Amino acid sequence: MRYAAELDDAGDAPPPPVETWNPERAGEIDIVIARDGTWFHEGAPIRRAKLARLFSTILRREGDQFFLVTPAEKLKIKVEDAPFVAVLMRVEGEGRAQRLTFATNLGDDVVAGPDHALVMRSAGGGGQKAPYINVRRGLEARIARAVYYDLAALGERRRTGAEDLFGVWSAGIFFPLE
Repeated sequence: MRYAAELDDAGDAPPPPVETWNPERAGEIDIVIARDGTWFHEGAPIRRAKLARLFSTILRREGDQFFLVTPAEKLKIKVEDAPFVAVLMRVEGEGRAQRLTFATNLGDDVVAGPDHALVMRSAGGGGQKAPYINVRRGLEARIARAVYYDLAALGERRRTGAEDLFGVWSAGIFFPLE
C-alpha cells in the first residue's frame, strides 16, 4: 500500500479502452498483485509507483482471471484478492446527501454510488466478510481496515420492511455493511 503517497501527480487521464482490445497474441507473465496491493514481478516488488500505476490502467478482468492487455498482447497475471486497495476516504455532506470518495493505492478516486457499488463479500478463508468498492470495469478495491473503521463510524441503522440494516449513505444510495 506504499504507492498512494508517490502518485500525487498521477493525472486524471482516463484509462485506455482495454475492453475493446482483442489481441491475437496471448500468454502469461510472472506478475502478482498481493493482498496488500503491492505489485510483484518475478518475485520482487515493483518499486516504481508510476510503473505499477501504468500497469493498473491496462488491467482487465475476465471472470476470475486478470490480464494486462495492449492492442498487441494479452498477458495473464495473478491477483491474490482485489487489484486495488482503498487507502483513504473523504466524506462530504451528511445523511442521504453524503458522498464517500475512496482513493486507491494506485491513484484512482471513486465515489461510492450507482456506478461504484460498495459491497461486503468474503475475503479469503474463515468466512469473514470485508468491504469492496467497484473501481472500474469489474475491477475492485478492498477497503483497508483503517478506512473500514472510519466507514463503520459513519454507519446508521435503517429499517427496510422487516429488515433492520446497518450501513452508510453515499450519492443517494444506502449501502449495507452487514
